[in-house]
Amino acid sequence: MFNKVLIANRGEIALRVIRTCKELGLKTVAVYSEADKNSLHVTFADEAVCIGPTFSKDSYLKIPSIISAAQITGADAIHPGYGFLAENASFSEICGESNIKFIGPSPDMISMMGDKSAAKDTMKKSGVPVIPGSDGIVPHLQDGKNMAQEIGYPVIIKASAGGGGKGMRIVWEESEFENAFKTAKVEAEAAFANGDVYIEKFIENPRHIEIQILGDQFGNVYHYGERDCSVQRRHQKLIEEAPSPIIDADLRQRMGEAAIRGAKAVNYEGVGTIEFLVDKHKNFYFMEMNTRIQVEHPVTEMVYDVDLIRQQILVAMGKEVETLPKEPTGHSIEFRINAEDPEHNFRPSPGKIESLHFPGGFGVRVDSHIYQSYVIPPYYDSLIAKLIVWGKNREHAINRAKRALEEFTVEGIKTTIDFHLKVLEDERFLSGKFDTSFLDSFLKNKH
Repeated sequence: MFNKVLIANRGEIALRVIRTCKELGLKTVAVYSEADKNSLHVTFADEAVCIGPTFSKDSYLKIPSIISAAQITGADAIHPGYGFLAENASFSEICGESNIKFIGPSPDMISMMGDKSAAKDTMKKSGVPVIPGSDGIVPHLQDGKNMAQEIGYPVIIKASAGGGGKGMRIVWEESEFENAFKTAKVEAEAAFANGDVYIEKFIENPRHIEIQILGDQFGNVYHYGERDCSVQRRHQKLIEEAPSPIIDADLRQRMGEAAIRGAKAVNYEGVGTIEFLVDKHKNFYFMEMNTRIQVEHPVTEMVYDVDLIRQQILVAMGKEVETLPKEPTGHSIEFRINAEDPEHNFRPSPGKIESLHFPGGFGVRVDSHIYQSYVIPPYYDSLIAKLIVWGKNREHAINRAKRALEEFTVEGIKTTIDFHLKVLEDERFLSGKFDTSFLDSFLKNKH
């Protein structure tokens, strides 16, 4: 058990965790950089500690400063949110050594699932379908060429320690391989201080489907259906929904059972997602596992009537899963509202919010840390709000989303609100017949 939780994050997710902690009767500690002193998570926490200057490496990524803040305030647990240190095995380990409960998986689980090639091997042994490719890392160029020839082009080269599209290259034919292999290794080294790469068959025009899982220390692992995250730009998700328009009850059951097998193979505790690619024949293949709460978790909460952060905290307290999954009800869609200018290649648009109005009404939720006159700093992720809608079915949810986006007013900066409204006019999106390449072609057509 613990009584006071330090949230080692910022923005909307920090505020989201604070709210659930308060509902559980737990005291909260916010940490913040000098640039975030006026952020709402600082305002609404019971205590707040400045942990360093503006840049993440000097504040939100500085483990000694976060541990010190926990010790000074008497926090006996740390919630990492998503991003920053959420999937850092060393951070999880140091929390344990400092007698602070890390609200997330053990260091071993994070390490095993964070190493993409080791994770793939674990899933394969558990009978989870995996994409054909190399067994582990590919150290040499010639080994890579041989592997690509064996599994057939196109192939994708991926950073073993990677994520977010960094250190990733698609290779369509042998003549492109050498340059792509070297570039991926250099990029991986720069982004993750680890240049290891592995190779997989590239699945053309797939859907990106993730299964939400939750495990406790008693060996119980449950799944809460799927989220469709196929609307993405440069491997960054922009719109997510649950359930997926292409997943029927049979496929949901098979994917859910596969995800549970994979999670049980590592004795998984806490919330996490198993991510799959689904091809046009409805074959699914394991892609990776995220050992943390996801940005898009609210769509699952809306259709399964579950507070996933509450479940995550209770499991970390040593309790059994409280809210068991049932059949999904209705349809939910999340729109990431970013401080970006879609008309100019989504370039960041920090600055002062001159006027702000959040949409409301039945079935509308906004998770955000912004307010009128708030100045969005230019140093962090551009996500400023998430609009989540629920409807009786997908058509109802889309109509509600249009209404809510039209109500959503942010003046003083550029945002993705109008961009989302345009997506909701696209026939492919409306029909549910799209894949991970949808946004690229959508943007080309707009220009």
